[in-house]
Amino acid sequence: MPKIQASTVAEHRAAQRAALLDAARALLSQHPDQIPSLADVARHAGLARSSAYSYFKSRTDMFDVLVADTFPRWSAFVENRMAEARTPGSRILAYVEANLQLVARGDHALARAMATVGNSEVLATSSRLLHDSLEAPLRAALADHGASDPNRMAEVIQSIVYALSRMIENGLDLPSATGLARELLTPYVRPAAA
Repeated sequence: MPKIQASTVAEHRAAQRAALLDAARALLSQHPDQIPSLADVARHAGLARSSAYSYFKSRTDMFDVLVADTFPRWSAFVENRMAEARTPGSRILAYVEANLQLVARGDHALARAMATVGNSEVLATSSRLLHDSLEAPLRAALADHGASDPNRMAEVIQSIVYALSRMIENGLDLPSATGLARELLTPYVRPAAA
């Protein structure tokens, strides 16, 4: 019987599962053209091969769980950054900067890898929900800021995020990308003088 490495069996299982998902994320980031095998994931996590099979039925099952686990983390990261901002304009900037941080730390590459190798309904649904959940607080911040058409303005802001994301992926460092975003958006998000 393997030694339990937590105070309860439930905590141990949760830690093992998290280690396997982290290993799968890392392997998928390294090799974005293929879903890693359960054996490779277990090896990368430092666990026995049989451990992976006690948490996931197959590679596809693991991939679906990975998608369902990863996207809400990204959404929470952006939402938390926006919640820390005090004004509608600073929430808009926080949205842009949080998304750029995700790209710079490799999360966007992981998302692209997931889209490349995955074809599951879980991926399509989770991706749609992620984009919807990310754009809802942006649209609200834009409406609070006084945008005449928050939905279309959200598309404009998103196009800035996409353009800067591509620049980061092509070698632009995060501070430079953030600087460009601030240079462009600060005049818009600055509160109007009363």
